Amino acid sequence: MIPMNIPIYQVDAFTNQPMCGNPAAVCPLSEWLADETMQKIAAENNLSETAFFVKRESRYELRWFTPTTEIDLCGHATLATAHVIFNCLNLEDEVVNFFSPRSGRLSVEKQNDLLVLDFPRFSLNEIAIPTDLVEAVGKRPQRIWETQGHMAMLLFENEEEIKSIRPDMAALGQGPFDEIIVTAKGVDSDFVSRMFAPRIGIPEDPVTGATHCSLIPYWAERIGKEKLYARQLSKRSGDLFCELRGERVKIGGHAILYLKGEIYV
Repeated sequence: MIPMNIPIYQVDAFTNQPMCGNPAAVCPLSEWLADETMQKIAAENNLSETAFFVKRESRYELRWFTPTTEIDLCGHATLATAHVIFNCLNLEDEVVNFFSPRSGRLSVEKQNDLLVLDFPRFSLNEIAIPTDLVEAVGKRPQRIWETQGHMAMLLFENEEEIKSIRPDMAALGQGPFDEIIVTAKGVDSDFVSRMFAPRIGIPEDPVTGATHCSLIPYWAERIGKEKLYARQLSKRSGDLFCELRGERVKIGGHAILYLKGEIYV
């Protein structure tokens, strides 16, 4: 491979405070690198996701890698990529249009200092509560659903239960689900959540946009309103401004640039 310098930005997403929210690396490319190279860069960055994008006329092709694998959809890294395109690459439009080979059409709209993701709504299929999953999470949920993206969503009684969960990461990593969402009604928010994904190299994700493709439809129906405010209760924490729009969900958040530089490969 011919040596090259690749720009890299690190953006904290779903927060307006540095070193909070969820950090994502963003790499603009003129043409796609080999999959193996992008995976190695993501592993070297060792963040929950690294986003790579290539501009194609009026839209941007977008892919996301964890330290161990390419994934189908990522909210916080899409938000971070939009922040880079708007604020570092100086896109003057109010909407950036993305295309993912795995998830299709996506977009991010700039609404003053808020960036709003337009993502697909995920369906929920309620299943029996697996004993091994209860043991791995360390608490028994009230209900559990299987949802798109190889995810399971577990409902608990209250916010304190979500805060107190200390899962067995090794056991979760051996389970059938790539991502485990735990959620409950919030105290100062409409709902709260956390997300664990050791199977794909993310023990606990600080703030997860894609899980809200499942969370928003459930909580909008349960609470009885289409616009919701959500918090993710990781150590870094994050705020999400959500809306159900038929078969799409809107997920709004702030973002702040942490660093920029070059990768030498």
